[in-house]
Amino acid sequence: QVQLVESGGGSVQAGGSLRLSCEASGYAYSSVWMGWFRQAPGKEREGVACILTRGGATFYAGSVKGRFTISQDNAKNTLYLQMTSLKPEDTAMYYCAAGAGTNGLRAESYNYWGQGTQVTVSS
Repeated sequence: QVQLVESGGGSVQAGGSLRLSCEASGYAYSSVWMGWFRQAPGKEREGVACILTRGGATFYAGSVKGRFTISQDNAKNTLYLQMTSLKPEDTAMYYCAAGAGTNGLRAESYNYWGQGTQVTVSS
């Protein structure tokens, strides 16, 4: 049974940086993808970044490409999202997820979800 716990959220000014972490336990090694999603109030859930757990290929939403970096440390069972040049439109609840679907940026590909960590960017 996979469990995911996010940390690292907070409030920053536009242009600042944050690093989110997601510690995984259980059988995360069996997942094809791990990813980060975000959801702002009244908005659809958006795939931000994802990584193949074996091989490490990464994919990003166009809105964050060049600013965010996803990575994994398999020895620590931890997923990271390094966020730089943050903008007010990045404000959202951020969730990590693990799954085995065909498209790592679609929520339907994931079976396991963390509780989320809030990111707020002020202008």
